[in-house]
Amino acid sequence: MGGGSIHALCRLRPGDYDARMDKGDLEQLLHQASAAEERRLIEQRRAANLPSDARPLYTARSDDLDLDRFRREFLASAVDPEVLRQNQRPVEQQLAAFRFADTVDDTGALHPTPAGLLIVGRAPTRILPGAYVQFVRHDGPGRADPILAAHEVRSALIDALPDVDRLLAGQNPPRVDLSGDTERRHSVYPAVALRELVRNALLHRDYESTNAPVAVRWFSDRVEIHSPGGPYGQVTPANFGQGATDYRNPHLAAALRGLGFVQRFGVGLDLARRALADNGNPPPEFLVDAEHVTVVLRPAP
Repeated sequence: MGGGSIHALCRLRPGDYDARMDKGDLEQLLHQASAAEERRLIEQRRAANLPSDARPLYTARSDDLDLDRFRREFLASAVDPEVLRQNQRPVEQQLAAFRFADTVDDTGALHPTPAGLLIVGRAPTRILPGAYVQFVRHDGPGRADPILAAHEVRSALIDALPDVDRLLAGQNPPRVDLSGDTERRHSVYPAVALRELVRNALLHRDYESTNAPVAVRWFSDRVEIHSPGGPYGQVTPANFGQGATDYRNPHLAAALRGLGFVQRFGVGLDLARRALADNGNPPPEFLVDAEHVTVVLRPAP
C-alpha cells in the first residue's frame, strides 16, 4: 500500500466474467467489485486498529448480550442518572459508546465485542472459551496431591467477580489468635490480596490468542494465580510489578471501574502487597514470561 490508498482484493465469481467482454466492460466490473471490497477493508482496518477487547466478533450476535442487564445494572452504575435521563439514544448506540458492540459490514448487524461479552454476555465462554475462572484446592503441596475442591466460574464478570470472592472466602476462614491480651482474627491469606490479584488477572489476561482460563490453585503451602498472556505494552518481564502500567483490555478496565469493581487504575498490586504485609504474609512472588503471569502467595509464618 502506498500514498494512503487501499488496494482492494477483488473476488469474481465464475459467472461474473464473460470471455466476450471488452476491456471497458471488464474495468467497470472490476471497479464495482473493488468499491464493495474497499468498504469492507475500511471496516476491517478500523476494527484491526482497535484494542482487542473492542473488536467486534463475527461469530457473536446481539442476542448473546443480556440487554436488560446492560440497561438496568451496567448503565445504572456506570452513567450519571441525569445523563441517562437526557440520553434517549437507542441501545445499539449505547452499546457502541462503551465498545460493547459494533457493526462490521454493510448489513448493519450488531456484533458484540469481548468487552461486551465479558461484562453482560449471556454465556461468554460460548464465544470466548477461556473466559472463566478455574479453582482447584489440593491436599498437599503438589498438583498430584488429592483434590479437596474444584470449581469453575463461567458467568459474565458482573456476576463472576462476586462469585469468586465468595468462593475464595469459603476456602479462607478467619483464625482466632488468643496469644496476646486481646483476641485477634486474621485469615491465612488476606481477602483484599486475593481479590485484587484475581481481578488483576482477569483484567489483564489475553482473551484473544488462548483458551486457557485464569486458574487459582490452592496448595497446603501456597496459592498460585495463573493469568494467560504475558505482560503487555510498556510492561515487560523486567519491570513487572514496579509501577509500569499498560492495558491490553482498556474498555474492560473502564467498565469494571464503572461498576465499582476497580476503584483506581494501576493500584491493585500495591493494595495486595499492603494487605499481605499487614496480615504478616511474605510479599507476593511474580513468575513472568512472554506467555503467562503467575503470582504466588505464601502463608504468614
